[in-house]
Amino acid sequence: MTDVLHPTIRPRRLRGTPALRRMVAETRIHPAELVLPMFIREGASEPVPIASMPGVVQHSLDSFKAALHEAAEAGIGGVNLFGVPLEHDAIGSGATDPEGILNVATRIAREEVGDALVVQTDLCLDEFTDHGHCGVLAVDGSVDNDKTLVRYQEMAVAQATAGAELVAPSGMMDGQVAAIRSALDANGFENVGILAYSAKYASAFYGPFREAVDSQLKGDRRTYQQDPANRREGLREATLDLAEGADIVMVKPALSYLDVLSEVAAVSDVPVWAYQVSGEYAMLEAAAANGWIDRERAILETLTGIRRAGADAVLTYWAVEVAKELLPR
Repeated sequence: MTDVLHPTIRPRRLRGTPALRRMVAETRIHPAELVLPMFIREGASEPVPIASMPGVVQHSLDSFKAALHEAAEAGIGGVNLFGVPLEHDAIGSGATDPEGILNVATRIAREEVGDALVVQTDLCLDEFTDHGHCGVLAVDGSVDNDKTLVRYQEMAVAQATAGAELVAPSGMMDGQVAAIRSALDANGFENVGILAYSAKYASAFYGPFREAVDSQLKGDRRTYQQDPANRREGLREATLDLAEGADIVMVKPALSYLDVLSEVAAVSDVPVWAYQVSGEYAMLEAAAANGWIDRERAILETLTGIRRAGADAVLTYWAVEVAKELLPR
């Protein structure tokens, strides 16, 4: 007769010590799987703190160089660059100007740490337009998908010329991956990869990012970013990007869309990444500052959850801290 008060199957046996828990852990985080988003502000003489993202700054070119070397020494996988220009216009001219802040920063990154880090560039017009949308506007004020694709092609070539190894279209225009791939190949950049923001949702968690890039947005982006209610649509978008030649597909945000991330990972034959966005960062930092959560444990728990759901790499503002201080040695 089975003694129910003395079970023979005891899962707790494998949880008894830190060493044993570490040995049987199913999901691990490695510094090479972390990518640091970075903001570079045109004309800045020193780093400019971002109030809604404690510990994150808009870099001057000098502080940017120092931060690049710190990231390389920490052993993270790469950096994802965003430019913060002084001037904006209707078509985002600064995005394709060789002397525009993002292209200048890209050249610096390749020169300073190009052998140690993957240099990725945000391929979107929202930081550069005076209306804050991710594309060119039609007469009626809507975003003109196909005219925007032309600007994305020009932007991709400019970024590749500056030294980007991965261009990261984040605008959610239909056909953007195919258009960019065509332009890169036609201009001799066959080896530049495309990190496609494939399932990017119209999320409330982008709020602090608006401050980080000095967003000029008027209205919202719900006609091109995905409805948070839709799961199958995220998988459809990723499948389309795969068919168009994406080298990596990404889900954004991460924590509210782990189901989408898991489903994309189940079908993708290329790496799948996720972006732990500004609002996710800000929430944890605010809760920790109030003493409501254990900050370091929460950071690692969220990253582990994103990896467990299927992400091969994670864009996170904690990338360097995690790699230097929080991961077990």
